[in-house]
Amino acid sequence: MRKLIAELRRLYLLDDRLYDDAELELHLRGERTIGVDLANDEGLARALVIEFRKLPDDGHWSQLCETANALQTELGLPAPAVSVSGGDSYGLWLSLETPVPAARLRQLKALLHQAYFAQQDLVSDKSVVELPPCLHRASGLWAAFINPGMGASFADDLGLDMQPPVGAQTAFLEGLRGITAKEFEHALEVLGNRLGADAGSAATATPAAPAKSSATQAGLLLKDATIEDIVRHLQERNIEPTFRFLK
Repeated sequence: MRKLIAELRRLYLLDDRLYDDAELELHLRGERTIGVDLANDEGLARALVIEFRKLPDDGHWSQLCETANALQTELGLPAPAVSVSGGDSYGLWLSLETPVPAARLRQLKALLHQAYFAQQDLVSDKSVVELPPCLHRASGLWAAFINPGMGASFADDLGLDMQPPVGAQTAFLEGLRGITAKEFEHALEVLGNRLGADAGSAATATPAAPAKSSATQAGLLLKDATIEDIVRHLQERNIEPTFRFLK
C-alpha cells in the first residue's frame, strides 16, 4: 500500500500533505471514500481528470481512445492513466511535473473538449475527485486504474466487483510521468492554433479533427490483447485463469 500511495503522490497530489497516508489508506482499502481536492487554497494543481460519461454504442470509449491517442501523437504529451469510476464514466488522468494555476488546467480541458470530445458535457471547474482505487458508495463497485488495452471490455461495466490488487494498481502508475512545463505550454499553443483561437477565446472555435491512427486505435481494443494482457485483466478482477492446451 505504501508504494501505491507514493505513486499517487508522485503523479497527482500536491506536496502539502493535506491528506496523510493513514487517511489515504482507509480510502484505498474501501473502508471510507473521501473526495480528494486536486487544487490547494492558492488555486494551484498538478493533475487533471477528464471524465467520459457513458454514451450509446460505446461512444464514450471511442472518444477516450481518440483523446488519449491525440494527447500523445498530436500534442506530444506523455501517456495518461485510464480509470473506471465504479459509477458511469471512464477517466483520463493527466499529471504535471510542476503545479500550475487551476485556471490553466481548466483552459487545457476546454480546448481538449472542443477538439476531441465535444459530445461530452464539460464540467470544467471540478477539482474534487474520488482518487482510484476506491469504493464507489452508490454502486458498490470499485473505481480503479485499468490497462488501456483492456478498457473496451468495461464499455458496459464501468467498475470492478471486487477490490483490485494493490500491486496491479501500483504497476499501472509506475511507468507514467508528469507533463513538463514546456510540454504543457506547447500543447496549449498547438490546440489554440488548431482551433483558430488563442487559449483564452477557444469557446467560439471549430473543433479540430481527432487522431485517426488505426494502429494505435486498434491497440486499445480487447480483441487485439495478448495472452499476458488477458491474464493480467482477469487477475485485476481477482480471477485466477486456468488454461487447457488442445492438440
